[in-house]
Amino acid sequence: MNNPARKEPLVQKKPLVHVRDVSKHFGEGETRVDALRDVSLEVHPGQVVALLGPSGSGKTTLLNVVGCIMEPNNGWISLDDEVVYDGRWLRSDLRKLRLEKIGFIFQAHNLLPFLNSTDNVAVVLNLAGYNTAEAKKRAVELLDYLEVGHRKEAMPANLSGGEAQRVAIARALANRPRIILADEPTAALDSQRAGIVMDLLRKVAEEQEAAILAVTHDEKIFDRFDHIFHLRDGRLETENA
Repeated sequence: MNNPARKEPLVQKKPLVHVRDVSKHFGEGETRVDALRDVSLEVHPGQVVALLGPSGSGKTTLLNVVGCIMEPNNGWISLDDEVVYDGRWLRSDLRKLRLEKIGFIFQAHNLLPFLNSTDNVAVVLNLAGYNTAEAKKRAVELLDYLEVGHRKEAMPANLSGGEAQRVAIARALANRPRIILADEPTAALDSQRAGIVMDLLRKVAEEQEAAILAVTHDEKIFDRFDHIFHLRDGRLETENA
C-alpha cells in the first residue's frame, strides 16, 4: 500500500534483506511440516514491510530465519550486502552477526524490570563493548530521538504501554542496525499508540535508511506499510504495494 505523503523508498540501492528460495521444514516422513517453501523477498533501505498470513503460515519462522535464529534447510540469504547463508551459515558467530546487523522488536517489550529506561537500552551497548558512560550517553540520545527521553529514569512498571514499546525500540536501535525485525510490535497497543509506534518506525526507516520487516495481524496499521507480503502454508502468495 502506498501513501503519497511518504518519501519514496530508496529502491535504487541494494536490498538490505534479500532472501532467495528459502525453505524450512520440521520433522521427516509422515510427520514432516513444510513451514517455508521456496520463499524469496527483498526489503530495501527506507522500506517498512509487513508479513501477513493465518496462524501457522510461516511468518514467525521466516522472521527467525532472516534474524539468523533458525537455520533454513536450503536457500540463500544476504543481509546488509553480506551473504550470510548459502546452503549453510557462512558466519561461525551468529550472535555477533545479529548484534552487528539486526534489531529485534517483540509484541511484549521484554524490558528488564529491575533496570530503568536508560539502563535497559545501555545494557545492550555494554554487551557490545561500550563503557558505561558511552552506553548511557547513547541510550539517552536514542530515548530523546524516540520522544521518550523524559522517561529515562522510569522503571518499566511505571511506563505506559506505548512508552515501554518506544524504550524497546530504542534498545533495538542501540547498535545502529540497519535491519529491524518486529514480531507483532503493536498488538498490545490501542489505535493511537499503535500509530505512534509505526510513525517512529517510519522515521527510523527513512532517516537511518533501515529496512523494517514486521509480522502483524493488526489491521489498524495496514496503511502504514510500503508493501504487504502474504504467506499461506509456507508460500509467499502475493505482494500488495
